[in-house]
Amino acid sequence: MTRLATGVLITLLVALAGIADGSRDIAGDILKLPSEAYRFFHNGGGGAKVNDGDDSVGTRWAVLLAGSNGFWNYRHQADICHAYQLLRKGGLKDENIIVFMYDDIAFSEENPRPGVIINHPHGDDVYKGVPKDYTGEDVTVENFFAVILGNKTALTGGSGKVVDSGPNDHIFIFYSDHGGPGVLGMPTSRYIYADELIDVLKKKHASGNYKSLVFYLEACESGSIFEGLLPEGLNIYATTASNAEESSWGTYCPGEIPGPPPEYSTCLGDLYSIAWMEDSDIHNLRTETLHQQYELVKTRTASYNSYGSHVMQYGDIDLSKNNLFTYLGTNPANDNYTFVDENSFRPASKAVNQRDADLLHFWDKYRKAAEGTPKKAEAQKQFFEAMSHRMHVDHSIKLIGKLLFGIEKGPEILNTVRPAGQPLVDDWGCLKSLVRTFESHCGALSQYGMKHMRSLANICNTGIGKEKMAEASAQACENIPSGPWSSLDKGFSA
Repeated sequence: MTRLATGVLITLLVALAGIADGSRDIAGDILKLPSEAYRFFHNGGGGAKVNDGDDSVGTRWAVLLAGSNGFWNYRHQADICHAYQLLRKGGLKDENIIVFMYDDIAFSEENPRPGVIINHPHGDDVYKGVPKDYTGEDVTVENFFAVILGNKTALTGGSGKVVDSGPNDHIFIFYSDHGGPGVLGMPTSRYIYADELIDVLKKKHASGNYKSLVFYLEACESGSIFEGLLPEGLNIYATTASNAEESSWGTYCPGEIPGPPPEYSTCLGDLYSIAWMEDSDIHNLRTETLHQQYELVKTRTASYNSYGSHVMQYGDIDLSKNNLFTYLGTNPANDNYTFVDENSFRPASKAVNQRDADLLHFWDKYRKAAEGTPKKAEAQKQFFEAMSHRMHVDHSIKLIGKLLFGIEKGPEILNTVRPAGQPLVDDWGCLKSLVRTFESHCGALSQYGMKHMRSLANICNTGIGKEKMAEASAQACENIPSGPWSSLDKGFSA
């Protein structure tokens, strides 16, 4: 295994060196790593009707959640801080904006600008003034759901702010982090599962305490959160960074044009997120509809045949006729900047698969560090640990599939993708049980391992239960690796 890991490291360092050095050959246009998705199709779209109405009745509410921690995930908290600044300039009050972020980035020893977070290579500080509603260990699934439902009694820690909305109010939710089929990451304990989130949204609708709700979701396989699960009739409109079976992408990363300032070794933003926010930053949002922004973001996020993802929409599509002003407000400084279909934003020269952004960070740190220094040794160690975890999880899942279904049938079952319109799994309780069973024997899935949620769901869909899964997991994993990515110190993912 050590010889294999060393060989993989050398191969990856060569590939990453080409990116960090800015080479421009075809093979160097994107980060070529094992988890990369190459499927890309261009979807056509129709025009959008502009709604000139000014719906000033009710209050605008916003919930912003960054679901990660660690400096290699800088971009997620940067996305959320940027969204906060945009909403404040749009006229929303702090009392109506609830922010979830681990808050370990701004003052990290790795941050070249202490106390400052940027979301664009030439951007201003987006961290200043951001409320610390739910930080650190208070960024939990339970608190997130309680905030949406306006249930103060269910909160643990934090500022106590919730969406205390009424029947004429409009709600905007923005989430940015890693994801996988049917799940969204969190920096603490368990993940957000699609069935639970949809149940919370249904409860919020049943309470009658909003007029409409818009959900923007940045994560890999983010379409799987709503695919076959979010019904019409809840007055909810959702868009996602990707469909149910592909990655989303980081941007403003080392080696890109434009890339981050040279002192940064991490991606500054996510492609879908910066697309909708940079559009909103410059336009009079009274003149732009949700549908117009959806089309613009879809085009920018699907930039090239070599990278990009399919931005999707779900729920009550008719709501997309509403102006963005209804949810985001608008910056008075943009009153003279009416939305136009063709905008001046140019796509980046490259993009990084969300699941590979941590590797790029560790490699860039290694490349920049002086020979023989503790910083160089630490970066190399982090790279090895991440790669070792990836190989362990990939191998374990594949072996479990073969043990359960046979050498030929196993890969076929694990990789099955259900037709569009169907949810990931029939029994969500089974999926969560199999996740806990796998992690009990093989260690944490972590942010990379979320990609295998579809395989675990497919095992459930064949009727395999906890007992057989436990037997196969015990055979596949003799012990839990000692590395940080496999640690269960923070609990199970389900």
